[in-house]
Amino acid sequence: MNSALSGAAQQTIPDAQLRHDWKKEEVVAIYATPLPELVYRAQSLHREFHAPDRVQTCQLISIKTGGCPEDCAYCPQSAHYDAGVEREGLLDPQHVISVARDAFARGVTRFCMGSAWREAPQGREFEIVLEMVRGVSSLGMEVCCTLGMLTSDQAVRLKEAGLTAYNHNLDTSPEFYGSIITTHVYDERLRTLAAVRQAGITVCCGGILGMGEKESDRAGLLHQLATLNPHPESVPINMLVRVEGTPLAAMPPLDPLEMVRAIATARILMPASRVRLAAGRKQLSPEAVTLCFLAGANSIFVGEKLLTTPNPGVDEDEQLLQSLGMKPLESHAV
Repeated sequence: MNSALSGAAQQTIPDAQLRHDWKKEEVVAIYATPLPELVYRAQSLHREFHAPDRVQTCQLISIKTGGCPEDCAYCPQSAHYDAGVEREGLLDPQHVISVARDAFARGVTRFCMGSAWREAPQGREFEIVLEMVRGVSSLGMEVCCTLGMLTSDQAVRLKEAGLTAYNHNLDTSPEFYGSIITTHVYDERLRTLAAVRQAGITVCCGGILGMGEKESDRAGLLHQLATLNPHPESVPINMLVRVEGTPLAAMPPLDPLEMVRAIATARILMPASRVRLAAGRKQLSPEAVTLCFLAGANSIFVGEKLLTTPNPGVDEDEQLLQSLGMKPLESHAV
């Protein structure tokens, strides 16, 4: 397959070329491959499915901040913890659309809106979100939301409003999940993903590394993602951002090479998906980010914040991509 394959052409890849029957032992073995060999395999496969010099830039905005009833141990927006995050109500749709317009003018092609809800609300607040989706979609951008759990009807209405993708991360393996979150169970996550898929919305689903999980849990997360059929079109790989006041604030820093290893494994298991280097990138050196690109990451989040946590500045991102000879993905690509 031509290495200059665009994101739009990527969607024509026959399902027969993608595997959804990965065994857990296979994933464990891939994850444990010596890193130079693992990165070589991932980069070789990456070039079959994606343009190697293109990176999609996405921007994420918090449209409703703080006060979430969930107890996710990593999240400063949980009402269970005092992490210094001020509660803010739902933003004005015109403000959100204006931020998206500015992002689009800078070459950002995917705009993501996140809210601190356990589940998307019914009524007026949901109507406001639909207004935001319609407004951002009208700019010609991909539109992604993460609003918590969804009903099938809500998913259909978001699709009708122009939503491109829905983010709902699995976070970690099923075995480790209860150590991080107790206010809902893994199957509830999977039900929301099924509702999103049934509505015809693409799926954005990944996880977080560095929460105290074992290597087998990282492989278990990737196994869960790679056995979804179809694969998530977007797979964000996050590094824990340790925030004072959350239960995971004292976690030791993650070895950046674990990010590289997870990204490479994701690329091998889900070659057509867009693997996103997501939260925690500010903790990575330019060299570590470069290794993540070599391992198959082909998307980053830009902007000063990812919801409430810091992100590298626009100038830093532009300088890094320029020094690597890489370019942002054009707006027509998916």
